[in-house]
Amino acid sequence: MEKSIETKCIHSENENRDAVYGAISYPIFQTATFAHKGVGMSTGYDYSRAQNPTREQLDHIVAGLENGVASFSFASGMAAITAVMELFEPGTHVIADNDLYGGSIRLFRTISKKNGIEFTSVDCSKEDISGYIKENTKAVFIETPTNPMMNVTDLEALAKITKKNGLLLIVDNTFLSPYFQNPLDLGADIVVHSGTKFLSGHNDALAGFVITSSQEIADRIGFNLLTTGSSLSPFDSWLVMRGIKTLAVRMERAQENAIDIVKWLGNSKYVKNVIYPGLETHPGHEIMKKQARGFGAMITFEVISKEFALEVLKKVRLIKFAESLGGVESLITYPVTQTHADVPKDVLEANGITDRILRMSVGIEAVKDLIEELENVFDEVACELGI
Repeated sequence: MEKSIETKCIHSENENRDAVYGAISYPIFQTATFAHKGVGMSTGYDYSRAQNPTREQLDHIVAGLENGVASFSFASGMAAITAVMELFEPGTHVIADNDLYGGSIRLFRTISKKNGIEFTSVDCSKEDISGYIKENTKAVFIETPTNPMMNVTDLEALAKITKKNGLLLIVDNTFLSPYFQNPLDLGADIVVHSGTKFLSGHNDALAGFVITSSQEIADRIGFNLLTTGSSLSPFDSWLVMRGIKTLAVRMERAQENAIDIVKWLGNSKYVKNVIYPGLETHPGHEIMKKQARGFGAMITFEVISKEFALEVLKKVRLIKFAESLGGVESLITYPVTQTHADVPKDVLEANGITDRILRMSVGIEAVKDLIEELENVFDEVACELGI
């Protein structure tokens, strides 16, 4: 019988407790290498760059959560995306959503471009990509919702186009996590995650994942990981496994908090716009209802001025002014100088990322305390600015 995702967060389909003395918490195999009994008599593990029992257990868990044939754990989300880009030969053309995490844009515009990969930026949430497909197009890379403007792409509709044209559909699922969305079930070929975020959930480990529905792709990603050596360490693998055990309850609580904060922000005279797919006014709301099990805990909002935004960032205390997202702690980010600092100004402007935009990753604190802090900080800033 298929387990629910809440149970799969805690109990892997591949559990073998007898092999580890019945340990409930899967052990950390903190070793670089493994001894053999003789030539051709491997235990199945040779060198931890290639595979390690702790990381392998994590891979089983994440593959199960995303309903993939295989998952691969990397040292960071960017290492995972870099490994995916290594699937493509020089001369390849890739269609990429125009609103992506700044690190992905930086990778595509520098390293990938240097390696001979050509990119076309498209608003995949609004445009039909068919007109951008060329003879050398091999893949489409998207986020949904996007970072930070929360654009939502219809995955099933896009997958029909990519499959018809023999393209790979690659989806960064970091914002929703496998708890709320499973792109492979909707037609994607590859899913990537920054495991640093919701999967780990405690802002104490860097990690990245590539999950695929294709054994052929899995073999190639595994080769890339072995060859480049960007695999996740045993200790960080264990930290992420520990985090995943509470993924369901964290995502539910953080989303509940986010919904309450969105309502409060919508009534604030200092906020010009709130962008959250859970709002019925969001253009992607109905698509999200169709393809996801929730709306997540990420909020983007626009305040009345740059000066107001900067002063808010100076004064928050309970909510931390920090990069990253997806942890138990609430974080607030200034995309123009942090996550998207290397994105060209014209691209920022086209995507609506201005110096008035703030992005909030809502944690699991008591929501009344989070709202009280926002209210006090907003009032204090307004008083200082004479608003």
